[in-house]
Amino acid sequence: MGFLFLYGGVALKALFATILAPMAPLPNQVGAIIPDIPHPDPKALAGSGFVLPNIQRATITDRNGQPLALSLPVVQVYANPMEIIEPEDVAKQLHSILPNLNIPETIRRLKQKKQFVYLARNIAPVDELAINNLGIPGIYFENGEQRHYPLGTLAAQILGAVDIDNHGIAGVEKYFNQRLLSDRTPLRLSLDARVQAAMRDELNEAKTRFRAIGASAILMDVHTGEIIAMISLPDYDANNFAHASDDARFNRAVTGMYEPGSTFKLQTAAMALQLGVAHPWDQFSTTPIKVGRFKISDLKTDHFAPWLALPSVMAFSSNPASAHIALDVGRERQHDWLKNMGFLDRVPVELPEAGRPIVPSLKNWGETTVMTVGFGHGVAESPLAIVRGTATTGNGGYLVTPTLLARDHLNDDVVMAEEEKGPHLISTHNADLLRRILRLVVTKGIGKKAESPGYLVGGKTGTAEKIGAHGGYLKHVNITAFTGMFPMNAPRYALYVMLDAPQGTAETHGWTTAGWIAAPTFSKIVTRVAPMLGLFPVPPEKAQQLDDQLALALTPPVPPGVRRPLGPGNDPGAAAVNRLAAKHTPHHAH
Repeated sequence: MGFLFLYGGVALKALFATILAPMAPLPNQVGAIIPDIPHPDPKALAGSGFVLPNIQRATITDRNGQPLALSLPVVQVYANPMEIIEPEDVAKQLHSILPNLNIPETIRRLKQKKQFVYLARNIAPVDELAINNLGIPGIYFENGEQRHYPLGTLAAQILGAVDIDNHGIAGVEKYFNQRLLSDRTPLRLSLDARVQAAMRDELNEAKTRFRAIGASAILMDVHTGEIIAMISLPDYDANNFAHASDDARFNRAVTGMYEPGSTFKLQTAAMALQLGVAHPWDQFSTTPIKVGRFKISDLKTDHFAPWLALPSVMAFSSNPASAHIALDVGRERQHDWLKNMGFLDRVPVELPEAGRPIVPSLKNWGETTVMTVGFGHGVAESPLAIVRGTATTGNGGYLVTPTLLARDHLNDDVVMAEEEKGPHLISTHNADLLRRILRLVVTKGIGKKAESPGYLVGGKTGTAEKIGAHGGYLKHVNITAFTGMFPMNAPRYALYVMLDAPQGTAETHGWTTAGWIAAPTFSKIVTRVAPMLGLFPVPPEKAQQLDDQLALALTPPVPPGVRRPLGPGNDPGAAAVNRLAAKHTPHHAH
C-alpha cells in the first residue's frame, strides 16, 4: 500500500505537469535573447538562472554598442512520413498552431515515401512547445537561428544578409563571415547609428525635394579613416533582402562610379602645389579651350577675369583654368599622382561590393585626357574614393585607409603612431594651404550655401553631366556633389554628399548644379549631426577670429624675389593648348 501510494503520487504529478496543467517555460529557457546582452559572458551569468541560447553567429553592433544585426533562436519542424499514420489529421493539428502553414502542401509532403521532409522553418520556441504537446509520432524538431536586423533600413547595404544556412552573402555579413561564425564576441563597427539615421533623413528629404533617382552620403573621420555613416538611397529593409530590388541593394557609396566633376579639382590643385608646378599667386587663363569640335568652358563666365589666381580657380571652379594647371603638371605626373592617391584602384574597405574605378589606360592618357581629368571628367570614381582624397588635405597630408571597424577611441583627440597614418603624400604646409582654399570656396566662392554657422565648413562643389546607357553625355541630367570637411581650423570629419539626376525647383531657379542642390544638403547634415559627434558651434566672435586665421586672398600677391610667376605670357600649359588646337584644326583651315 505504501509503494502504491508513492507511485500514485508520482503519476498524478506527471499527469498535471504534462497534460492537465503544463507550465510554459520562462523566456530564457526557450533560448530568447537576454535584453541588452547580445552575447553575455557565461561567467557573468553564473548562478543567475539564465540559460544561454545556442547562437552560433555573433552580433554586429555600432560603435556605441547598439545591435545592428543579431541572431534569434528558432526551430525547424520536420517529419518522417513513414511514421505518420493520418497525414490529413496531422496537417490540421499543425495548422491550428501555425496558421500560415499550407495544409494541402503539408499533406502532400507527409504522404511522400521519404524518411525526412521539412514542414516549417524558423518557428518560435513557444510554437515548438505547443506542437510537442500534441504528441504526434513522427514529428521532430531541429534547433537553429534566424538573423534579424532590428533597425530595419538603417545601414542595410552595409550590413548585407545571410542565406538560409546562416552564411553571409553580402555586405559586412559576407566580408566577416568566418569571424562572425568563429568568435561570438560582438563585431563592433565604426558606424554611429544615431548619425546614420540623421544623415539618412536629411539626404532622403533632399532626394524627395529635388526628385533625384538616387543619393549617397559618407561621413569619415579624417584621422583614423573610420566611416561614421554611409548612406545609399534608395534602400530597403535589411530583414527583407531577398525581395529588395537591385536598385535598392546597389550601394552607391562604394559600388557606384560617377564622374567626380569639379570635386576633382581639389586633386588638381593638390598635385600642382605638391609638385611645385604652381603656387597660390600663379594665374591661369579662363578663356575657353577648343579641341576639334569640343570646347572646354565654364557654365557662367560673367564674373570671371581672363586670368585667375589658383585660389580663385578653386573658389569659382573654372574648367579651362583647371585644364591649364593639369597640363602644367603633365601626363606622367598626373597619372602617378592619381595612382598614389588610390584613384586608379579599388578603395580598400570591408565591403565585397566595393568596385573598381573607370579610368583610361596609360597608353590612352593623352593631353586631352590630362585636361578633362583636371576638372573631373573622363574618369569615374566612387564617392568613398572622393571623400578619402578630401580627408588627406584635412589630416596633414596622410592617405588614410577607410574602415568600417571601430577603433578604441570614442570622439576624443586622436593620437596615432606615424606608421598608422598611411603614406604622407601632401606636405603639412600644402595641406594647410588647401584647407584654407576649401574654406575660401565656402566664404567667397560658389559653395556659399554649404556654410553651417559656427562649424567653419569648407569644401568643393562638383557637377558632372551623366553618361547615358548607350554612351554620350545627357544634357541637363547631372550628378551633383559636394565634398568637404569641418571644422576647417582643425578638421575632424570629411563629408561627401551626392544626388543623382536631381531636378531644379523654384528655390534653385531651375538650376541642377551642386552649388544649388548638394551644397545646402551638406549644410543641413553638418548642422544636424555635428552635436551628435561632440562638436558644437562656436560663437560668432570666435568664428570670426578663426576665419581670420584661415583667411586667404582670392588673388594672393606675388612674394618678393619671385622672378617669373605663372600668368599672361608665362603659362607652360598654353603651349600644349595651342599644339592641341593646331592638331585638331581641319586641314583646309591651315
